[in-house]
Amino acid sequence: MQPEPHTGRPPSAYELIGGEPAVRALVKRFYELMDTLPEAWDVRKMHADDLSGSEEKLFLFLSGWLGGPNLYVERFGSPFLRARHLAFSIGGAERDQWMRCMRQALDEMVTDRALRMSLHQSLAALANHMRNRAEPSSGTPGSATD
Repeated sequence: MQPEPHTGRPPSAYELIGGEPAVRALVKRFYELMDTLPEAWDVRKMHADDLSGSEEKLFLFLSGWLGGPNLYVERFGSPFLRARHLAFSIGGAERDQWMRCMRQALDEMVTDRALRMSLHQSLAALANHMRNRAEPSSGTPGSATD
């Protein structure tokens, strides 16, 4: 990854993905998958019937999270993601369903393999952080989803 000539810094994930149009397309695909995959039913039912509000908020959040414009913070203030999601019971199953949709959307939309794998890991850590429901231990520490 070469630094940008005008800034001297490496391009952000936001820039590498393709900026606003690509992030919007990623988020749109993510919610299409959530809306249609039977395996995502538990996480889908946590959302409103109309996903457009969720889609816009995720776009705003990801823009800044990926290193682009900090649109979510400009509009709503600090994300406090975990606190904002406390109203929803989120366990391993919901995390995995959310990640199934996100992983597939990333696989379809992000062509750079190294970037895609990095985003898989970072978003999996973020999704895991959102868990707020106590669950019995699976007995398999270090599994891919823990």
